[in-house]
Amino acid sequence: MREYYMKEALIEANKARELEEVPIGAVIVKDGQVIARAHNLRETAKDPTAHAEILAIQKAAKFLGGWRLSGCELYVTVEPCPMCAGAIILSRIDTLIIGTMDPKGGGAGSLFNIPEDERLNHKTKVIKGILKDECATLMKNFFKYLRNKNK
Repeated sequence: MREYYMKEALIEANKARELEEVPIGAVIVKDGQVIARAHNLRETAKDPTAHAEILAIQKAAKFLGGWRLSGCELYVTVEPCPMCAGAIILSRIDTLIIGTMDPKGGGAGSLFNIPEDERLNHKTKVIKGILKDECATLMKNFFKYLRNKNK
């Protein structure tokens, strides 16, 4: 099932790519049901916090009628940044499933490991590498496209 939900996150990432946004997608699942989905909209919304994870968390909280997302899994195509990793902890998401890691800006295992930091009052289980190649290829191709476009 993890691959199925990551494919759903990849659909969201492709929506971002079509808008020339960094192609990151997120899906939140509770009890086997997708309750929220989102993709990056920073450029479109002109909002530095409009990351896929933040937008999906907001939608899930609205759907559930509260900010505690206990029992939820968050699937994201690229490792969350520290801001998003913090929001994942604050929203009490149980499990974070990551497609590909972000060695330059990751907050869930690469640069920092916020979700599993023992000093925090909540910990989120992290699973890495689900559809890793597909997620990484989407990012690489997007940035290659931008470099060629701006030549």
